[in-house]
Amino acid sequence: MIKKILLIGNPNVGKSVIFSRLTGVRVIASNYPGTTVEFCRGCIGSGAEKIDVVDVPGTYSLDPTSPAERVAVAMLDRAVEAKDSIAVNVLDATNLERNLNLTLQLLKKDIPVIVALNLWDEAKHIGITIDVNTLEKTLGVPIVATVAITGEGIKELVNRLGDAAKGEYSYDNDERWHEVGRIVDRVQSIKHKHHTVGERLGDLTIHPWTGIPIAFVILFLLFFVIRFIGEGLIAYITEPFFGNIWAPLIMQVSRVIGPGNLLHKIIIGELIDGAIDFQQSFGILTTGLYVPIGAVLPYIFAFYLVLSILEDTGYLPRLAVLLDNTLHIIGLHGMAIVPMFLAAGCNVPGVLATRILETKRERFIAATLMSISIPCVAQTAMITGLLGKYGARGLFPVFATLIVVWLVAGNILRLLVKGESPEIFTEIPPYRLPHLMTLIKKVWMRIHWFLHEAVPFVLLGVFAVNILYALGVITWLGNITGPITTRLLGLPLKAVGALLIGFFRKDIAVGMLAPLGLTLKQLIIASVVLTMYFPCIATFVVLLKELGIVDMFKAAFVMISSALIVGGLLNVIL
Repeated sequence: MIKKILLIGNPNVGKSVIFSRLTGVRVIASNYPGTTVEFCRGCIGSGAEKIDVVDVPGTYSLDPTSPAERVAVAMLDRAVEAKDSIAVNVLDATNLERNLNLTLQLLKKDIPVIVALNLWDEAKHIGITIDVNTLEKTLGVPIVATVAITGEGIKELVNRLGDAAKGEYSYDNDERWHEVGRIVDRVQSIKHKHHTVGERLGDLTIHPWTGIPIAFVILFLLFFVIRFIGEGLIAYITEPFFGNIWAPLIMQVSRVIGPGNLLHKIIIGELIDGAIDFQQSFGILTTGLYVPIGAVLPYIFAFYLVLSILEDTGYLPRLAVLLDNTLHIIGLHGMAIVPMFLAAGCNVPGVLATRILETKRERFIAATLMSISIPCVAQTAMITGLLGKYGARGLFPVFATLIVVWLVAGNILRLLVKGESPEIFTEIPPYRLPHLMTLIKKVWMRIHWFLHEAVPFVLLGVFAVNILYALGVITWLGNITGPITTRLLGLPLKAVGALLIGFFRKDIAVGMLAPLGLTLKQLIIASVVLTMYFPCIATFVVLLKELGIVDMFKAAFVMISSALIVGGLLNVIL
């Protein structure tokens, strides 16, 4: 009786798409116990016939050399002991020789195996022919040719799960690569074919002389697309909803509660000229809901849609290779661009994504840098709304300062933090068209996380600030921090509230600056300091979990001290 299916294979062979095809949309992402390595778990079938499906971290070998590979081997060993699982070994048909190394090791394990020979269409396109019947007879386990993106072969794979067999192919361990070569010679033939458009494009985007200019153009276009989609959703969906439907409903609630009392201030906030202003009223049901859902969610959707397309087309690994030399300046290698890019959407998944970096030193540097110099898309949207009316002289100083901070602080951390940063080791997959359902599921999972995790913190932040204002706590803190706020940073005492709420949600904090009547200089300083001085509470919790309490305090010291230094310098320079 099969209770569990392990999807095992090299990185970038299409395991995640096969996983999506088998499991649908109900997927759970978990950390392997005792590690920060993440894997996905779903199920196939229903009722008594339900079978767990686990997308095992990609591994090139069962002789592990990285945390992810050690987790993959541990999961396989557990399945072997339980004797209730089968292994679906996903192979890349365009690179049979490299993939068979893992297959031959897997056949030595006491577990039934079935092979999914994936990317079958790409193999044919580049002139590779594989004799599946001969390969199946040679290895002694079922083999199914699949094209996961289109679904070709998936039904046959499911139908043949019960045929999974334990490997009977015998070979000398010391001769494994020679055995792989003999198998490939027997079952594979290659005919010369001219380069496809995708292959030529792949060459252009990986070569530094052409790849770097293309990367700048692509990134510029992507941020334009993100802004276009985000602003479009706000203009045609969220603004009409809040203005035409939600505002009249909340005004009725306001009349029932009665303006002027504490409950009204917490739930509705202040009425501006007798009406609700979703930017300034600052109540739980007004600003508290409008900021995350009306102003931020459209940009979150746009960002994660673009990011998922970059991931699924295969462009992100190319970007990592192109930026490898640049990132070594700050003690990281090229793959650190992935968590950095994620952090531009939200710092929390950015911090979680530092798990792909091999060493504790790299994870500390990456997490600290993204916390002080990469505003999330929500904060970026609010900064743009706040300073956009000033054009380049408002926006350029903020983002130019953050770029300089990223480079200078990264270089300092590279020199001060002990440890090693290994060279980049990643495979460059061919360009592929994204699988629509996988893309939709990925975007939905990320948006669901935002709604589940971020919105409650926004509501909590609005509630807390209203209570603190009512109790006079913010005024008291303003008096204590007055010398720093007014003399060092050149900000008025009334900006203290925004700085405090930044610990809960930085996008709300930036929005709180709008009604304060600050000068352009003060808006620039406040925006930079809010970005740098401390992460929002959700990021703080994740940093504490990922780095540990000692490194979290070290990172916090870097954030606060650098924010004060940079804010003070801006106050002098501007």
